[in-house]
Amino acid sequence: MVKNRLNDIYILDSIIVGDMSTNCYLFGSAKTRHVVIIDPGADFYRIKATIDKKGLVPEFIINTHGHIDHIGANAEFGLPIFIHADDADFLTNPVKSLSLFYGNSLVSPKASRLLQHDDAIEVSDISLKVIHTPGHTPGSISLYHDGLVFSGDTLFESGIGRTDFPYGDHKKIVSSIKDRLMLLDDHTIVLPGHGDKTTIGKERNCNSWI
Repeated sequence: MVKNRLNDIYILDSIIVGDMSTNCYLFGSAKTRHVVIIDPGADFYRIKATIDKKGLVPEFIINTHGHIDHIGANAEFGLPIFIHADDADFLTNPVKSLSLFYGNSLVSPKASRLLQHDDAIEVSDISLKVIHTPGHTPGSISLYHDGLVFSGDTLFESGIGRTDFPYGDHKKIVSSIKDRLMLLDDHTIVLPGHGDKTTIGKERNCNSWI
C-alpha cells in the first residue's frame, strides 16, 4: 500500500499486476469510498479482491496510455474507460497496444470518455487534473491531485519511458517531462506505472535522462 501524509482523506492503494509488474492504483475519497482504477493491466481477481476487502466502490477506469500492460483487465471490470483521445484506438488495435507483440490479440472495450490536456476528472469530492505527456505513446497522460502525480510510463525513478516501440518519440517524452511535469513542486510524489515512487525534486536533480 502506498501512503501519503493525507491518508486520512484519500484512499491510495497500489497493486503490482501482470508479467511486466505494472502498478495498478486505486485512488479516491476516504469519506465516500468511491475510487478510480488507474491502469488495470492484468490480474482482475487480485484487484477486485482489494476492492472488495476494503469496501470500495470503483466508478471508472483511467488508462494512462494504451499499451497492453496497462489495459489488459479493462474488459473484466465492465466500467467506463477514460483515455486520452490520441490513444483511443490503442484500446481496440492489438498491434498498437503491443498485444500481438506479446503473443495475444487482446482487445479492450472502447473508451467512454476521451481525455484532453487540462481536463478535470471528478471522483466524488476529488478532482484529478489531466496532464498530456506524449512520448511513450501519443496519448500518454499523467494525473495530478494535491501533491501527487500518477505518471504512467512517462517518468520513473531515475528513468523515463521507452520510446523504441511504434509511435514512441524520445524528443516528445523529454519535452513532456521538462515542460510539464517539472513545473510541479519538488515535493510532489511521483507514482509511476512501474517501479518505486519518487519525487519531482529527486528526478529534477538526479535523473540523467532529463
